[in-house]
Amino acid sequence: MNSSSSRLRLLVEIALVLALAAVLNSIKLWRMPQGGTFSLGMLPLFVLALRRGPAVGILAGGLYGIVDFFVDPYPPVHWVQFALDYPIAYAGVGLAGFLAAPVHDALARKSKSWLLPLGGAFALGGAARYAAHVVSGVVFFAQYAKGPVLLYSLLYNLYVPVSAAACFTAAIALMPLLAVPPAEASS
Repeated sequence: MNSSSSRLRLLVEIALVLALAAVLNSIKLWRMPQGGTFSLGMLPLFVLALRRGPAVGILAGGLYGIVDFFVDPYPPVHWVQFALDYPIAYAGVGLAGFLAAPVHDALARKSKSWLLPLGGAFALGGAARYAAHVVSGVVFFAQYAKGPVLLYSLLYNLYVPVSAAACFTAAIALMPLLAVPPAEASS
């Protein structure tokens, strides 16, 4: 495959992932009162990061954060809050790509040990998104919270790790079907 067709294939894959993430995010199991939803919207971003690596995962996550703002906006208080709650938070999901090689190695060996690095990838990406939302909550919503603001933000944003755990559960079935060896993923 030549480089222009491989770039085109990558762009199409990213576009499809963004569309699928938007569709899955529109199927909300519950919505938090001041923004935030429990959905499987992160699943395509995790899968892309694990197929294509962290650079593509972070880029696609950041782009999806912007798409999510336009599809289902919660008005930001400040532009930094917009950055933390949308592109930075979803770019964090792409960090899962740093564990792509161990997942692919274990899948290639047809070993059940692939669940451990897969869980680590989902924990890393979910924790990065969670951290961005927690910081945003502490910085920009402190004026509305009574009591310890950090604790409030940590508790309020728990929908993120719960969503990541649900995405991990779905990925257990999907990853063996969608696994691409790292050498092919980088071409």
